[in-house]
Amino acid sequence: MPIFLSEVLKHPTLTAADPVIRAGAAAVAATQLRWVHSSEVLDIAPLLSGGELLLTGGDALVSAPDGRRAEYVRQLAERGVGALVVETGQTLASLPSSMIRAAEEAGLPLIEFRKVVPFVGIMQAINSMLVSESVAHLRRADEASHAMAVELAHGSGLDQILAVLAGIIGATLELSTVSGVTLGTAASEVSGPATASPADGTLINIDVPVRGVPSARLLINVPSDGDVNLARVAGGRCVDILSLALLQRMPPGLKEVAGTALLRAVSSGSQPWRLQQLSPAAGIPPSATVVAVVVRTSTSQHLRAAMDKVLKRWAQQSASYVDNAEFLAVAALPFDGAAAARAELVAALRELPVEAGTMTAVGPLAGGIENAPWSLSEAKCALDLTVNGSRRTAARPASDAEGVVHDVENLAVERLAVQHLDQDARQNFVRQQLGPVLEHDARRNSQLLATLAVWLDSGCNTAQAARELHVERQSMHHRLQRIFELCGGDPRGTGRLAALHLATRLAVL
Repeated sequence: MPIFLSEVLKHPTLTAADPVIRAGAAAVAATQLRWVHSSEVLDIAPLLSGGELLLTGGDALVSAPDGRRAEYVRQLAERGVGALVVETGQTLASLPSSMIRAAEEAGLPLIEFRKVVPFVGIMQAINSMLVSESVAHLRRADEASHAMAVELAHGSGLDQILAVLAGIIGATLELSTVSGVTLGTAASEVSGPATASPADGTLINIDVPVRGVPSARLLINVPSDGDVNLARVAGGRCVDILSLALLQRMPPGLKEVAGTALLRAVSSGSQPWRLQQLSPAAGIPPSATVVAVVVRTSTSQHLRAAMDKVLKRWAQQSASYVDNAEFLAVAALPFDGAAAARAELVAALRELPVEAGTMTAVGPLAGGIENAPWSLSEAKCALDLTVNGSRRTAARPASDAEGVVHDVENLAVERLAVQHLDQDARQNFVRQQLGPVLEHDARRNSQLLATLAVWLDSGCNTAQAARELHVERQSMHHRLQRIFELCGGDPRGTGRLAALHLATRLAVL
C-alpha cells in the first residue's frame, strides 16, 4: 500500500521537528514517497530517481545565491522528488523567499523544520516502513519484466509488450523516440485511454538506451489513485526489455555506435592513434578542424535531439554522446573559414531554447581529431570557471533564469591564469593592482570593481559602459574619478591599463 507524505508528516520523528508546509501544500495529500534521503549537495538532482523525501540542513543553501537556490528547487521538482525538507535555525535562519516561490510554481512540497532533529532517526523510522513496500514493488516489477520478456520472445509488437506493463501498474504508456515520434502505446483498463491527459495523473519519464545511446523515452501517466512508486520501479526494471525490443526494430548504425565510442575516447583522453582509428567510422575525417561542445544540464538526454539538429545544420560532420548530466559533442568544421563557422555555431547554440541553469561551452578550434581532447578539456575548464551559467564577473552577475553559452575564447585570460598560476599568485596580483578598490567596495558596499570591469571590457568607452550599467553618464564619470583616485590616476595611455584589466578578470577567481 502506498505511503503518502501526509501520513509521514504525522510520524513522531517528524512532528518533533515542528514542521510547517511553506509551499506546494495542494500536492501533499497525493504525494507518494519511495525513500527518505538526506544531502547537503546542491547538484543532487541527477542522482535521484524520484519519489524521495529529501532532507537538508541548509549548509550549502546558506552561501548560495538566490538564483541557485531557486534552480535547486526546480531541478528537484523536474526529477520527480516527492518533497524537500529544509531545517532552519542553526545554519539557515529562515527559508529564502526565492525557494518558496520556485517550489510553489513547480508544485513541489517545501517543508520547514523549525526545530533540530536527527535526520538519521527520521530515515531509519520512515525507510523501515518503506522497505516492505519496496520489496513488494520489486516483486511485481520482476513479474512485469518476465511477462514482457515472454511477449518479446514470441515476437509481439511494442504495443503488446507495453500492454503487459500497463496492465500490471495500471497506467497509460507511450514509448517515443528522443525526437518525439511515437513508437508504441498502451493503457490498462483502470487508467483509461492511451491518450489520457497529463493532467489526469502523475507523469514519469524514463529514458531507454540502445547500446548505451539514448534512443527512446517511456512516458508513464499514472492515474491520481494509482501507485506512482510501483510505476516508477517497474518502469525502470523493464528498460532492458524495451531496449532489446528496440534493438530488433531500430538498431543503431555503425556511425552512431562509432560516434559514441569516439566521444568516450575523446572524453577519457585516449591516445591519438585510437582517435584516428575511430573517427572515420564516426564520419569525421581524422585531419578535420574540430571543435568540442559541452552542455551541463539536468535533462541532457532530453536535449540531445535539439543539439544534434543544430550540429547537423552548422557542422559538416559531428558525433555526440550523453554522459550523465553532460552532453558532449565533437563537430568537424570547414577547413576554409573554420573560425567563421565556429562563430555561427556559437550563435546558433545561443538561440536554442534550454531549461533554466543550462551551461554550454564551445571549445577552441583544434587541428585534427587527435587534438579534440584538448578542445573538450578547455570547454570543461570554461564551465568550471563559471557560476550558475554566467561568466563570473562582478560586472555581469549570473542569472539562473536562462541557459548561457560560453565561448572559451572570451575566457582565455581566466583559463590561462587557472592553468598556470597558483591561487596565491593570483590573489597577490589582484591585491597589488586593486587593493584600494576592493577595500572601498567592502567598506562602503559600493560597486567600483563592477564599474571598472565593464568600463575596461568596453574598451574604456565611458558612454557604452554607462549604458551597460544603466547609470547616467555623469554618475559614470564620478565613479571613474573615484576609481582613478584609488588606483593612482587615469590608467589610459600607460602600461597599467593592461594590468588593471587583467586584475579585474582574475578578481573573480
